[in-house]
Amino acid sequence: MLPNRERILSREVTATQIPSGDKHVLAAGTRVFIHQTLGGSYTVQSDFGLFRLDGKDSEAIGETVVDQTVAATTLSDGAPDPEAIWAQLRQVFDPEIPVNIVDLGLVYTMDVAKLADQTPPGFRVNVSMTLTAPGCGMGPAIAEDAKSKVLLVPGVSDADVRITWDPPWNQQMISEEGKMKLGLI
Repeated sequence: MLPNRERILSREVTATQIPSGDKHVLAAGTRVFIHQTLGGSYTVQSDFGLFRLDGKDSEAIGETVVDQTVAATTLSDGAPDPEAIWAQLRQVFDPEIPVNIVDLGLVYTMDVAKLADQTPPGFRVNVSMTLTAPGCGMGPAIAEDAKSKVLLVPGVSDADVRITWDPPWNQQMISEEGKMKLGLI
């Protein structure tokens, strides 16, 4: 290991560029600096910018692989457990804020819809969320992270995460736990 949080990629990885959300391949041998490790993913900086690495790629930076298995069962009709979906959304973080998107008050709605055209029946999760500011460039990366985490829940066959600006986010939307983590109370 290199000092501090600097690492050399041991293999090629596909990472999500921050803030665009675009996928890029980082070559083996690329030097990265780990900025944040929350929610089972890593925010790293290379000479090419900031990227988010999935926990499944953590061994490429010399870290322990994060088990992304969701320990949940489906409901009697095969639908995903809503509590498991909320738990997954609590694993999504803005790379610059150490509070998950649920406790930040960014998730406005989450609903599960049955997809009638699938056998066995599939279920789609629809999430409506916002960001802390309309100018925040992290939207695509955060939405992609939320979608990928929701898709891990048993019974979920599709997910849609949409960003909305109505109502505008404000600090009153942060949960008590989130306020404590941010030192607001």
